[in-house]
Amino acid sequence: MKRIIIIGLSILMLDSFGQTKENTSYTFSLKQAIDYALQNQKDVKNAIIDEAIAQNKVNEILGSGLPQINGSFDFKDFIEVPTSIVAASNFGGPPGVYSALKFGLQYQASAGLDASQLLFSSDYFLGLKASKTFVELSKIATQRTKTETCAAVSKAYYTVLVNEQRNKLMDANIVRVKKALDDTKALLENGFVEKIDYDRLTVTYNNLLVEQEKIQRLLGLGSYLLKYQMGMDINATLTLSDKLDDVKFDVGANNTSDKFDYAKRSEYGLFEAQYQLAKLDLKRNKMAFLPTAVAYGSLSQTAMRNEVDIFNAATPWYPTALIGAKVTFPIFTGLRGHARTQQAQLSLQKAENNMDFIKKSIDLELASSVTVLQNASSSLDNQKKNISIAEEVVRVAKLKYEQGVGSNLELTSAETALKEAQTNYYNALFDAIVAKIDFDKANGNLK
Repeated sequence: MKRIIIIGLSILMLDSFGQTKENTSYTFSLKQAIDYALQNQKDVKNAIIDEAIAQNKVNEILGSGLPQINGSFDFKDFIEVPTSIVAASNFGGPPGVYSALKFGLQYQASAGLDASQLLFSSDYFLGLKASKTFVELSKIATQRTKTETCAAVSKAYYTVLVNEQRNKLMDANIVRVKKALDDTKALLENGFVEKIDYDRLTVTYNNLLVEQEKIQRLLGLGSYLLKYQMGMDINATLTLSDKLDDVKFDVGANNTSDKFDYAKRSEYGLFEAQYQLAKLDLKRNKMAFLPTAVAYGSLSQTAMRNEVDIFNAATPWYPTALIGAKVTFPIFTGLRGHARTQQAQLSLQKAENNMDFIKKSIDLELASSVTVLQNASSSLDNQKKNISIAEEVVRVAKLKYEQGVGSNLELTSAETALKEAQTNYYNALFDAIVAKIDFDKANGNLK
């Protein structure tokens, strides 16, 4: 019974934890949503890990220039002791006669320490600089990932806001058309209108219901997409606190490319880092003729036995110790060094071309983003005016219909025109929001 109670309580606790996780609720502004994404989004977390990997790569290269110490132990069992051929005359025998002799004992062991220290290597020092540039490259890549995440979260966030606003407006449209439908039904029952008038409004009403269902599905899908872009559990409840009215679509001043700081764009930083790496590679190949100097030392002891008693203290170990230094330098490499230098020179030229290309690309993106935003803003203003006009047309058509001086067809056409104007407005609104996000991204303002 105790076991059953414990198992039951455990299940209840796990179920309660699961419900708590699924029912987690958040209320986020756009900034809070972006901050959450920068902490939880998979690509951002992996980019930060890549930074740590790059830093440890620097530490690895740095460690190769520090003292290297290795220990060793070697045990040998000569099942057949090696045989050497020696002249018999060495031992008082006749000349021209050779003897086969076995030297050494069956069991041998050696233990020792080896140490070395790099004194000079152009490859090491330039490689260390290159690895530090690689760290900067990984940091720039992380910033680029964060920028892309900010843009994706912003677009998904405003998609949800637009669909929420469309859903509210659709509710209002349905209420208005439902009232007109009910009024027409009453008039039909009293013989004041024809059935075709009622049918027209019924079709309009049914179309609005179908459109509302589509918007609600898009709203749910948009919410899932936003949580996915943020790295949030899709079962969490997310409420958005920002308003569409807070979005400003002005271009602002000082956005011309001749005044733009290219360093604000992570893409430029990536190409610049690659250019620096190409310069270091060229320098490394040009300095390949320099010598490499290494100091080293060794301390070891050797034991030889006829029995497997290597660690018998009564029998000595024979020590060996040495220190030395070695300098190596290339004399002739079959022109391979020259070929590598030429390759590095050409790679540097490519990096220079890429630097020029990214500047021109940024200039084009800046000019394009300004034009697209201005056009989207103008289109949005125009669609906003169209909604006001369409609403006024519906108001007048409804008033005329109620007073008996207007037709049902006129009212239905006005409702259709209003729905089309609203659809065009929200399409224009979303286009303007996307253009604003792309504009901020082009100007390096998304962080």
